[in-house]
Amino acid sequence: MTIKEVSEKYGISQDTLRYYERIGLIPRVKRTKGGVRDYDEVSCSWVELAKCMRSAGVSIEALIEYCSLWVKGDSTITARKEVLMEEREKILIKMKDMQASLDRLNYKIAKYEEAEKTGNLKWDK
Repeated sequence: MTIKEVSEKYGISQDTLRYYERIGLIPRVKRTKGGVRDYDEVSCSWVELAKCMRSAGVSIEALIEYCSLWVKGDSTITARKEVLMEEREKILIKMKDMQASLDRLNYKIAKYEEAEKTGNLKWDK
């Protein structure tokens, strides 16, 4: 696939794809004889992983570390797992915080809906 096709498929700009490759967030993409990036299934899976992890809030630094370890091969399996476990813990904390925010919003909305019916806004103590 060309960089344009990958950009359209994953909704990531071509500049971002080049940036991800340049900083090591995704492994180097194979090139055609003419020097054009030629994304294969493996390259696309890295783009998909990067998009997924970034949307979850995983840091660029963690993804670069993970990619760097992956390139070094199977001797880094434990280290890669540890990177993922650390990031999972951070996401779980974010999810807990987000759930608390959602609960608070739901409470306030319910109180306003009740006030619309009764004409009286009353908060719990």
